Amino acid sequence: MSIEKSPQAIMDAATRYLVGKYSPKGNRVGWLMMSSILVEAWDLYSIAFVLVFVKQQFSPDPLLLGLAAAGTQGGALVGAMIGGWLSDKIGRRVMFLATMYMFIFFALLQGIVPNVACLVVVRFILGIPLGSDISNSYTYIMESMPKGQREVMGNRWQFMFAVGEVLTLAVIAIFIVSNMNSELIWRITLALGALPAAVILFMRHDLPETAVWLVRHGRFIEAKQVTMQMYNDPLDMLPDHDITVEKPRVTAFLSDLRRDPIRWRATLYGYIACFCQGSEFSTFAFYMPVLFVSLGVSSILGTDLVTMGLFTIAAISGLVGPMITPKIGHRGISMWGFGIVLVSLLVAAAAIYTNHPGILPFICATMLWGHYWDASNCMTIPTVVARPEYRGTASGFAYMFVKLPSFLAIFLFPSLFTAIGQAGATLFVAIFPLIGFLAAKFLLPEVYGFEHD
Repeated sequence: MSIEKSPQAIMDAATRYLVGKYSPKGNRVGWLMMSSILVEAWDLYSIAFVLVFVKQQFSPDPLLLGLAAAGTQGGALVGAMIGGWLSDKIGRRVMFLATMYMFIFFALLQGIVPNVACLVVVRFILGIPLGSDISNSYTYIMESMPKGQREVMGNRWQFMFAVGEVLTLAVIAIFIVSNMNSELIWRITLALGALPAAVILFMRHDLPETAVWLVRHGRFIEAKQVTMQMYNDPLDMLPDHDITVEKPRVTAFLSDLRRDPIRWRATLYGYIACFCQGSEFSTFAFYMPVLFVSLGVSSILGTDLVTMGLFTIAAISGLVGPMITPKIGHRGISMWGFGIVLVSLLVAAAAIYTNHPGILPFICATMLWGHYWDASNCMTIPTVVARPEYRGTASGFAYMFVKLPSFLAIFLFPSLFTAIGQAGATLFVAIFPLIGFLAAKFLLPEVYGFEHD
């Protein structure tokens, strides 16, 4: 069978072959890609704790202050939308290098902005490489690790989020204890996001393009070089010359999904789960004051330390979830996660209604445990079931459904919280884990170890 007669068949065979290959270097690539989460976690949680210092210095109106907090989320929404598509078009390696350089520059720029309006603009632009890098990282994981292991690595993103949150809160606590000037605290904290990004860039810089992407784009000569480097395999099934392959189109991605009911249902579930977990987590921040009041915590340092304790529990959950996924599958971890969050919120609402705030700290810890399970695979599933030529686009689409509720919650939920009270808001948020649980139960097919035809 000649390559001129069936290039698609040759590329499909090479892709299936690569999915089953194992290399310790692939595991290293997976961890390097997961490290991107540390950068986003730093930005997300640092701004939440230093906004009080920004407000003290500039006294902006609430809308502008809210935009400063939400700006990165809005930018990440744009980055996810275009970054995944560009990853499919121009390559995974080009995108991760570009996004890290861009993030380092704008993270440092945060530390010298003259006013809040400039901070809003800088943070919006900063979100673009963040959204792009997360979607691109997932494509790298799915194309550098064998089936079964790539799902476990992809599900570790929540663990990395929790680690990043704890590190961020620890640094801020040190600044506060050292009596650092409040302006220096917020400027240095925001600019410090460039440090982990620079370390990640240095460690990633020599990573090659993925062999799967090169194969799907007909660049067989380079693909053979990469497989020799990664797997010590010359990939003899490919010819020793390149071919011309049509670039993937977004419209083709959507129509291709509908042809396969398994991939379509799994992808649809991924979008629903991304939205539900993003909604429950973004609104969860508004339960923190309830927890702090019940504990008698009032200082910024006390709030920081209690939050650190909660996210240490979340980190343990984020580590355990991927470990048990091979045993209970994607459906199992999703149902358990959303189920735990649902029950936790219902119990929390009852505790608030009956004036028993003493149990809220334990409920918050339980809710976080469940959340870090239900959120673990919402990015993994749509990315792993996508065809390689559309994988970046698929990951970017999924991440859009994470960032959209995160952006909206900052503006909409505070008003709802004020209008219907703590207990009513708790019951409202319970809608999201209920939808997620039902989607996992009745929509999601088990796709652990999924392999394309």
